[in-house]
Amino acid sequence: MSLFALGINHQTAPVALRERVAFAGEAVAAALAELRRLPGVREVALLSTCNRTEVYAIADDDGTALADWLATHPDRDAGAAGGSLHAYLYRHRDEAAARHLFRVATGLDSLVLGEPQILGQVKQAWATARGAGTLGGELDRVFQHAFVTAKRARSETRIGTSPVSVASLAVRLAQESFARLSESAVLLIGAGETIELAARHLVQAKVKRLLVANRTYGHAQDLAARHGGIALPLDELDRHLFLADVVLSATASREPLLTRPQVSAALEARKHRPMLLMDLAVPRDIAADVAELRDVFLYTVDDLERTLDDNRRGRREAAGDAEAIIDLQVTRYGEARAASSRLAPVRRLRAHGEAIRGDALARARQQLAAGRSPDAVLEQLAHGLTNRLLHLPTAALREAALRGDDVLADRLDQLLPPLDDTSPLDADAADPAP
Repeated sequence: MSLFALGINHQTAPVALRERVAFAGEAVAAALAELRRLPGVREVALLSTCNRTEVYAIADDDGTALADWLATHPDRDAGAAGGSLHAYLYRHRDEAAARHLFRVATGLDSLVLGEPQILGQVKQAWATARGAGTLGGELDRVFQHAFVTAKRARSETRIGTSPVSVASLAVRLAQESFARLSESAVLLIGAGETIELAARHLVQAKVKRLLVANRTYGHAQDLAARHGGIALPLDELDRHLFLADVVLSATASREPLLTRPQVSAALEARKHRPMLLMDLAVPRDIAADVAELRDVFLYTVDDLERTLDDNRRGRREAAGDAEAIIDLQVTRYGEARAASSRLAPVRRLRAHGEAIRGDALARARQQLAAGRSPDAVLEQLAHGLTNRLLHLPTAALREAALRGDDVLADRLDQLLPPLDDTSPLDADAADPAP
């Protein structure tokens, strides 16, 4: 039984491939159910963000079933773009898998080094797996270690100082573009955490006008009210798109929300004043061919890579300190897992004893309810418990003695108190049929 971590991320696959294995909402629970039914899979969690889709699992095999499921999951309707993603998958096992999760939770494996959102996303993946019933004790243990690691890294190093998010980078890109935010209207599509962060940064940048569109109009109203914006129903997007100098979109839609004809019509209404479109969603919210339109500047999450050099240089030393904390926590996780494995016989022994106790107690209660003497019931209860608890070890000792094997008896001597003159010496006295 091993711990596995496998998936694709911004380092191994472009957004066009990542969006094919992105999961959101009810799709996560359905995917967890499928994964749990794979041969050899005991526990499983699924982490899916705009930059990664990863499976964490406790499994009995070599992880092949998990890799095959993820690599061939994309919809076959993808046509020529479909097929296996095996070449883009990374795979980690046991302590290497734990190290990967710890680095992810800490923000060291993120597009934006040390970005703060990923820890919340890891916690959500853990909570979703727990709610779906696919999270067991082993996987829960490694996630708890990941949370401790991320907390220590952020409190003991500078990795979390002046945190930078994808949303803040998008706003910075807008500030550096042709669009002066103080003179521009910005349309936000979505109402999740990324859009919330973008709204905060835009308000700080003194954006002239903020529009918020969302499929659930009430959510758009709530977000707009918090940041002094105007809410729009998503189905009225075509009527208002021309107003936006900048569009920033981050939803969980499986299909593009903005198509080439829609944007083309908006440009006509704007008399071809340029538009800056930033698509932070995976799968993408804005159709790829929109980039072919004149007077449109379209950026995806992958395009933000070029803005990260300063952020990476500023956090390199802090990242080294965080890696040291991760090394320590991986060691502690390995020790805890090894100790848990060594204690497995103890847990089996206690479970065996509890099962016998429960059965004996139930029989005693039945006898008391039937009117039998309490003293007789207690006597039989004590006698029955003694015999059933000692049957298996007594039988094992007898077989060892017949083989001439003294090791088991010597080990047992270390566990038992000294024998006094009143103790029964006849092994047969405690060896009835169970």
